Amino acid sequence: MKTLYYTASSLDGFIADQSNSLDWLFQFSSEPEGEFLHFLKEVGAIAMGSTTYEWIINNHIKGNDSQPQKWMYEQPTWVFTSRSLPIIENADVRFVSGDVRPVHEQMSEVANGKNIWIVGGGDLAGQFHDCALLDEIIVSIASVTLGSGAPLLPRVITNPPLKLLSATTYGSSFAELRYEICR
Repeated sequence: MKTLYYTASSLDGFIADQSNSLDWLFQFSSEPEGEFLHFLKEVGAIAMGSTTYEWIINNHIKGNDSQPQKWMYEQPTWVFTSRSLPIIENADVRFVSGDVRPVHEQMSEVANGKNIWIVGGGDLAGQFHDCALLDEIIVSIASVTLGSGAPLLPRVITNPPLKLLSATTYGSSFAELRYEICR
């Protein structure tokens, strides 16, 4: 079991623009569907921040369609928030706040040997890193720059540096970098 921060980023290190929008990302065709589905099969629990959760509600659940979409994850999901958020019917979503350590312990038990996926945001992934609970960072770098927005990982990680495990290109727009957290 590993705790993985798996996300997409602009070349200049932002996961969302100044308005917390991902429109910049959707202009691209995604990486091969099989890669993500394989990744998701190995995930037993999900962690996300409140901004990510709200983005999913506003852009996927409600979306632009008159017919709401269903929650896209089968895995239990812990949403880290300090405020009250809408509940999604028929979704295993648990709202939590505070220290990530006890929540990580709960997630590990529920994941039952599978990986924990930190969907976003960067500060939440940083909190797991700060507590030595983050094992790998997997980031697909898109061929755009945003200038500002939500940072990929607002932490200083220099000593020891991350260990590059792999670099894979997807078409002419993405490079996926996989790093191990060295302790």
